[in-house]
Amino acid sequence: MSGCNRICQLVLIVMAPAAGVPAAAGDPWGAAWDDPPAAFRPLQIVHGLRPEQARPDKLVNWKRLGLGGIVCNVDFAEYMRSEARWETLVAAVEGCAALGLNVWIYDEDGYPSGGAGGLVLEKDRNYEATALVFDPGRDPPFSLRAAYEHTHASNNFYAARRYPNLIDRAAVESFIEVTHQAYRARIGKHFGRSVVAFFTDEPSLMAVNIGQLAEPVRKKVRVIDQINETIKPLPSVPWVGDLPAKYRARYREDLLALRHSLFTGQSEQDRRTRRRYWALTADLMAQRYFGSIQKWCRANGVASSGHLLHEESIISHVPLYGSLLKCSGRFDIPGLDMLSSDPQVVLQGGWLAASLPASAALLNGGRRVMTEVSDFVQTMAGKQPVSLEYMCATAAWQAAFGVTEFTLYYQPRPRSPGDYRAYGTFVGRLNALLRDAAPDPQAILYYPIYDLWAEYLPVAGPLKIEDQSARAQRIVSSFGTLGRSLVEAHVPFALADHENLAGAAVDSGGLVMAGRRFNALVLPESVELPDRAARLVDRFARAGGTVIKGGQLDRLIPVARLEPPSGGLILTRFLRGHRRIIPAVNVADAPYHGRITINPATRWEKWDPATGAVEPFDPTTGQLSLAPRQTILLVETNE
Repeated sequence: MSGCNRICQLVLIVMAPAAGVPAAAGDPWGAAWDDPPAAFRPLQIVHGLRPEQARPDKLVNWKRLGLGGIVCNVDFAEYMRSEARWETLVAAVEGCAALGLNVWIYDEDGYPSGGAGGLVLEKDRNYEATALVFDPGRDPPFSLRAAYEHTHASNNFYAARRYPNLIDRAAVESFIEVTHQAYRARIGKHFGRSVVAFFTDEPSLMAVNIGQLAEPVRKKVRVIDQINETIKPLPSVPWVGDLPAKYRARYREDLLALRHSLFTGQSEQDRRTRRRYWALTADLMAQRYFGSIQKWCRANGVASSGHLLHEESIISHVPLYGSLLKCSGRFDIPGLDMLSSDPQVVLQGGWLAASLPASAALLNGGRRVMTEVSDFVQTMAGKQPVSLEYMCATAAWQAAFGVTEFTLYYQPRPRSPGDYRAYGTFVGRLNALLRDAAPDPQAILYYPIYDLWAEYLPVAGPLKIEDQSARAQRIVSSFGTLGRSLVEAHVPFALADHENLAGAAVDSGGLVMAGRRFNALVLPESVELPDRAARLVDRFARAGGTVIKGGQLDRLIPVARLEPPSGGLILTRFLRGHRRIIPAVNVADAPYHGRITINPATRWEKWDPATGAVEPFDPTTGQLSLAPRQTILLVETNE
């Protein structure tokens, strides 16, 4: 039994109209299952290709490794300036097109995206990210300064360099002109064909201290722009020149007269000012950066994609984006960054990292969700690259949460070609069933960004929830506990914020969003809904909908029941036509032996994504045995 079959076991329960017909032979999904096409397979991230590597006879090696394409860019050396390096990139894209490999374009020299390797600020230094800082020891206490020292711009693993202001429309237009238009000029004929998406990597508002890198690591980072060590860390918020005018136009108030409230105070006026400021900032970030890129991509026949920073920390979502869920909603293919290939991370912050982009896609009527996946955590800790079994299990739980596009920072070299091919086929088979299926969560977990806007107070040091208000701590703790508890209780859910709720409809006990019906709403402790959302929730409750605040999750119906119960199995649900699909992934270190309750009146088959085998499964006993990190697929063949 192969490592991926033995260790990465995923259970999918699919209802099909034809009883007893082997899936590969008679099922309409059989061809893709037997030989997954390039679109279903993972893509390798390749930041630099030498001219000899851009030839078709070399590029075909990616195909032989089981991949569906590459994520690439013009080489970082002499970034955007060297015609010779552009010629190599063009040759690589031409070669991929000839081989049937898909191409995504990575939009930055390293990360974070937005600066075009410094070219945006080279064009105009006035485009630099700006922070309003607060120093109570000075009179006046407010000043504007560049958001560089003590931010992610000067504390990331790639390079310390100054960063543009992503809520400055002109700065973003410059980035698009320097980056996206340059790619269009050279490879635009492949847009919408072999070139299918642009990938933006961890852009943010910058005006927050998220902590410094460890000193041994920091010493290895390239310093492009000198860091002024005398710059004092201060509480800060992002700023742009037209922000006061935008605030006045929306709220009929003078933001400059209310600046103290952004940094201190617990009066209703203070809290209202903070809520309004961050709501406006979230809109500007979503519109001016993510929205501008999405508009350009759609006009040019490609998808916008990428992932954001600190998905697992919802308090960080306030200063980094205003609202990470809202900003993710402006991707055609929202994404996450999965730095760990220990599958148990799903029970820590992984469920949130995946739920955010998956929910953004669902609430916008989309399906595709991207992951940038690696074993970075393991290799940075000095461990060996993770094995095939861990790679497959990590892919399986993410697919169960809705991920369809796997972009890889795994490296082939430490692994055998056979293992890499097995991984590519494994991912392809997951997508053969799930990519054209719709996630079917029945519950909404409320994303409490509205409350955190009012509670968030900037601090000088690294942002920690312990430095925020007691109410903020209760909300964040409750949200995290509820999310993990829903996962362990096998209740599939999506995230939605106050605006999603306010725009929802109530239909005979169901909460309808984006054409999807939910029968339960779970609210974290201490949240206070705005009036429109509160009225909608009240109507939902009076119509028979289930509203849970802070606990009592036993009122919710799980996807399937396990005996004995196991929080180490991930169970979610999909619909594909009239056929239900239920993923279940054993992420635990211990084996599972028990029963899964499924419909005993219908016939079932076992689909194995590691081997491709299809075998009968007896639903009357429901006997389910899963080794640690093991995967199978169960398919119901009639209703």
